[in-house]
Amino acid sequence: MPSPRRLISTGSPFEQTMGYSRAVVQGDWCFVAGVTGYDYATMTMPESAAEQAENCFATIDGVMREAGFAMSDIVRVQYTVTDRHHVEEIVPVLGANLGEIRPAATMVIAGLISPEMKVEIEVTAFRG
Repeated sequence: MPSPRRLISTGSPFEQTMGYSRAVVQGDWCFVAGVTGYDYATMTMPESAAEQAENCFATIDGVMREAGFAMSDIVRVQYTVTDRHHVEEIVPVLGANLGEIRPAATMVIAGLISPEMKVEIEVTAFRG
């Protein structure tokens, strides 16, 4: 019998208006949607790419915990960065959060929905 699908929300207005969940848990898998650098409690966006990346990981950590997963369960990560010049700034944040976990990773340089967004991070986790 397939395990039930569990949808997790952070309360971001984007989730409702754009029709997605912050995370979907299916069995031993957790798929976390791309997270940008908003502080969702205040809906503010820091200026620096490093601070945005820190906010991304804070949101991801909270969602993973709510889903019953740990950051150490992350097996895949995709970083989307709006400018290659931001990469050097965010590398210490990436290393601090995932350096010991070392998931398979992809980094893409591309535009995001709003001009203040500099970083988006998407993860997949497995606990099995």
